[in-house]
Amino acid sequence: MICPVQQSIPEMTRPAAALRPGSSSPVALLEATGTSPQAETGSGSPGSRPVRRIADTNLHDRVLNELGPALVAGDPASGEVLRTDELVERFSVSRSVIREAIRVLESMHVLESRRSVGVTVLPRAEWNPFDPRMIRWRLAGPDRRAQLQSLTELRFGIEPAAAALAARKATPEHCGELAAAVMGMASTGRAGDLDAYLQHDIAFHRAVLAASGNEMFASLGNVIAEVLTGRTTHHLMPQHPNPEAVRLHMTVANAIQTQDSDAARLAMHDILAEVSDAMNTDAAPEAVGA
Repeated sequence: MICPVQQSIPEMTRPAAALRPGSSSPVALLEATGTSPQAETGSGSPGSRPVRRIADTNLHDRVLNELGPALVAGDPASGEVLRTDELVERFSVSRSVIREAIRVLESMHVLESRRSVGVTVLPRAEWNPFDPRMIRWRLAGPDRRAQLQSLTELRFGIEPAAAALAARKATPEHCGELAAAVMGMASTGRAGDLDAYLQHDIAFHRAVLAASGNEMFASLGNVIAEVLTGRTTHHLMPQHPNPEAVRLHMTVANAIQTQDSDAARLAMHDILAEVSDAMNTDAAPEAVGA
């Protein structure tokens, strides 16, 4: 069912309570309350298996969060061989934790295990650039600017087209999600709450991708979320988001709601153009939430 043509979203005056309630995902709710299925599983005596699995998972994450960025920074470089014993000593963890971390990096095509050779760092051309962890590590490393540039170029190719499709295919639920996200961006932007602003910004772009009706576009939601998160984490945004950025997001939402594909495409393009211009002039992007 297509979004009904309604009065356009006014200047952020619609009450948030009027929007679709209960839209938070189970994962978001669990994160908000500080609980998780793993945490529930881990309750019990200290010697129980679930607690051990949680401990191993935490160690595995720590190894990945240290080894991954180091590999992205070129230490060790492509072609070098990693020794399991050396990694065990370096990170002070068990061999099983190291093996699990290696399996994850193999799935990202960063490492390759060969029986007679060992664990080798693969050439960068073979790495999976769409893995959210790879994006996160690159944004935290020396090639942050190159990663931002390539991600912005990707977004130029995808998001305007997704917005145009969304204007044709969005459901009333999608329109409600977009309106809620824009109003959330407006209120948290005025308050200077960048963490809350980021969550609304991510929700907006995920909603546009989902509303396109194209599962390939929708699958890029995590990629977009990582670049938006990275820009906040690495202080590439002003404390108070530019109101023009919110206005452009509102224009996209209105165009999708009124089924105006051309206007949706153009407004989304304008959002990305502001980010690109700011990045090319070495200024912190003021179109926060792009």
